[in-house]
Amino acid sequence: MSIYSVHSTAFYKEVAQNCCLWTIRDESGFPAPFNNDGKRAQPFWSSKSRVERIIANVEAYSGFEPVELKLQIFLERWIPGLTKDGILIGVNWSGNSATGFDISPSQVAENILVQMQKKT
Repeated sequence: MSIYSVHSTAFYKEVAQNCCLWTIRDESGFPAPFNNDGKRAQPFWSSKSRVERIIANVEAYSGFEPVELKLQIFLERWIPGLTKDGILIGVNWSGNSATGFDISPSQVAENILVQMQKKT
């Protein structure tokens, strides 16, 4: 299992458990850089400590601030908006260049809901 798979699995479990997730923002707004396939992806993390590590260690994100999102708002507003805009979701990006899996918003929502069902 790759490190990206480990981070991805942790993302769904932690988001389902805590009912919140994190992204970043600066004065220009929320980042959605192009990935290697030429598609935009907005990063999200499953904990504040993960996002703070990226801000502290990845120069491109050094001026950003963590933003907490409640899961319900993410599912009801962000998922449809990201889908409409054609933006993928980067889950728990990590490392010196903040990389990882970029997944469709609908698949992210489905994976979170599956994890929530496992909780009950």
